[in-house]
This record gives sequence, C-alpha cells and structure tokens, in this order.
Amino acid sequence: MSPRAQKWVISGPPLGYLLIFFAIPTFIMVLASFRFAGEFGGLAPLVGTGNPDELSGLTFENYQRFFEDTIYLELFLKSFIYATVTTLLCLGVAYPLALMIARSDKRWRELLVLLVILPFWSNFLIRVYAWMIILGPQSGFARAVNGVLGTFGAEPIPLLYSPIAVIIGLVYVHLPFMVLPLYVNLEKHDPALLDAAQDLGAGAWQRFWKVTFPLSLPGVYAGAALVFIPALGIFAIPDILGGTDGILIGNVIKQQFLDARDWPFGSVLSMVLTVLAILFAGLAAWVARHQRI
Repeated sequence: MSPRAQKWVISGPPLGYLLIFFAIPTFIMVLASFRFAGEFGGLAPLVGTGNPDELSGLTFENYQRFFEDTIYLELFLKSFIYATVTTLLCLGVAYPLALMIARSDKRWRELLVLLVILPFWSNFLIRVYAWMIILGPQSGFARAVNGVLGTFGAEPIPLLYSPIAVIIGLVYVHLPFMVLPLYVNLEKHDPALLDAAQDLGAGAWQRFWKVTFPLSLPGVYAGAALVFIPALGIFAIPDILGGTDGILIGNVIKQQFLDARDWPFGSVLSMVLTVLAILFAGLAAWVARHQRI
C-alpha cells in the first residue's frame, strides 16, 4: 500500500465522521437560519409554491430580530456569567482534588480516578433529579442551611428553583471534566523540580505558585474549555433545577425548536452560540500556546 493510500486509510474515517456529523449539520443549520418559518412551524419552502401568502426564499430578518431584541443578548450574557462562575468553582474544587490524586500512592490512583468518573455510570437526568430531592424545601440539607441562616437573623432562602440550584447542578455535572485534565497534567510533573525549589529556600506556597501551578496551566486551560463550553449551552439543568428564574440561552433554543417551532430563529441562536464557543476554544488555545512560549 502506498504512503498516500495509508494516509487516507488513517485519516479517512475521522474526516468522514466530522463531515457527516459536524460539517453537514452545521451547513444545514446555517442555511436554516436564513429561511422563513413555515406557516405551521418548521421551515417555509425554499422555492415559492405559487401561494402569494406564503413566504419563501432567504432572508436576514432572523438575524435582524436577534440584534434588535436585547433580551437575547441579555440571555447570552447571563449564560456567559453562569458558565464562568461554574468554571471557576469547578477549578477551585477540582485543583486540590486532582493534586491529591496525582500525589497519592500509585496503588490508589486508579481507584481514585475511578471514583471521579463513577457518576458517568448512571443516567444524567437521574443525577440531576436527585438534586431536586437534596435541595427541596423539606430536605434535611435545606433545613440545615436555613437553620444556620436563622441563627444569624437571616431570612430562609429557597434553594430549589433558584440560581443557586443551577450553579450547584452545573458544578456537580461538569466537575469531572475539570478534574481529569488537571490530573493528567499534574501526574506528569517531575518531583525533582519541587525538591530543587525547596533546596533553594522556597516555601510550600512558593513552590506551588512558582513551580506547580505554572506547569499545570495547560491542564487548567483544557479543563476550563471542557467545562465552559458545555455549560454555556446546557438546558436540562436550568429546566429542572432553575425554574423560571434559571432560564439560559440553551433553554430558549430548545423552546424555539420544540415549543414555538420557529426553526429559523432557533438556528440563529444556535449559530451565535456555536460561534461564541469556537471563539472561546480558540482563545483558550491561543492563551495556552502563548503561555508555553
């Protein structure tokens, strides 16, 4: 087999996968964003059928509607804030956990990593619905939290159907996506570097901030991308835990496709979300490359 044929044998399947499951659906979504909505939902015909009352062809009205109505820009900003807070909280929780796993005895590492990915063995929705029980007004957790607030004279707060519940659900679901890349990075660090820093008089915090943390930045960037991008467009958790106050842009996209059946405008929102996700991924890659330089 020639080298060129070997190249196509190796690269052909992934290229075909990306073409069928990414490029073609994206092209369909782009085209749909310039279409008119059908009379009974869906998409209007691309070519006129002779009915003067029926819209057909291509239009920029869907994008004009998006930029004229500030509520959608506000929802994107709200989703960006939620995704950013989720990413920062995941980083704060995952970093010490990943560092503990990386520095633990080798015979325990596989078990600890298994415990991190163990939630993936159960259904996503079941795990989210479990938080409805935990955060419910009659749960022991909610009573304990409000009891503590009551001792300080504060009013009780509803945990379920609130922004707090959405953040808790987002952090819980996305935490493993931050732990795993951090662990993979931290596990490769050479302990001799820390010993050398200690011999030069660096304390524990200095060794962490001057040696460990800078070396772990590629894992931080990878974990941030893996958490931020799906958190930006998720809709199941705000639907289940957030109620009307927890609506994010992913919920609006779902409503446009399933409830309002306005596929063109849903496609516009999807394309804007996709562009933002690509820009963030590109920014993370640029920062990581610049950091190495």
